[in-house]
Amino acid sequence: MGYLVMGILLTIAYDGTNYCGWQMQKNGLSVHGALEIALQKIFNCNFSMLGASRTDAGVHALGQQAHLMLEGTNPIPLDKLPLAVNSVLPPDIRIMAAKQVSDSFHPINDAKSKTYSYRIYNDRYQNPLMRQYSAFVPTTLDMEKMAQAAGFFIGEHDFAAFCASGSSVKSTIRTIYNLNVTKQNNIIEITVNGNGFLYNMVRIIAGTLTDVGCGKIIPDEIPYIIASADRVRAGKTMPPQGLTLVKIFYL
Repeated sequence: MGYLVMGILLTIAYDGTNYCGWQMQKNGLSVHGALEIALQKIFNCNFSMLGASRTDAGVHALGQQAHLMLEGTNPIPLDKLPLAVNSVLPPDIRIMAAKQVSDSFHPINDAKSKTYSYRIYNDRYQNPLMRQYSAFVPTTLDMEKMAQAAGFFIGEHDFAAFCASGSSVKSTIRTIYNLNVTKQNNIIEITVNGNGFLYNMVRIIAGTLTDVGCGKIIPDEIPYIIASADRVRAGKTMPPQGLTLVKIFYL
């Protein structure tokens, strides 16, 4: 096959435990960095890659998306790409799908919404098999109150109270389309879908709902916390290991 330029959308799953996040960092190996090392082994051409979401250290993904731009000769057939790259990736990162996209495609700007999941292991003692994939809360949480509070987050709001310091976004206004709180056995799962999320926003929402479940915050306080735009009034930032980027939806 001759010289070509091709844009490919990768769907990537990873266990973020051993990485310093998605984005390339100087202080450790990132998921992006591990992928680049693998791609360099597979492709005999120039390439660049842009991820759709900057997950933090310890955060997991089932449906991270990245735009891979190949420029060169003799690429691997698209249907063989995941198998080829997975063969040289660490076992905690896998490409789940690959499809060609248009030259104008942008993985961030073209995203319609994202779904995240936050898991809490709610029992008297921590389950060692869940410690890297959930936050541990030994206090019994009131599911009914958490579900009631979750409803107040739905809609377009200024979520400044749910944004960690260090963010440089121009606007803190975001829209949440759905927010559900469910429980199966000892695992509480908070699932949220929105058009975008601020720095640590999902982890702070999870911390606020945990405070509701503990009785520290009553559900009816949520609208006032949102309106205050005061980070101090919202709950704590929950640990990263409970968070998973589930899926990114495109137009």
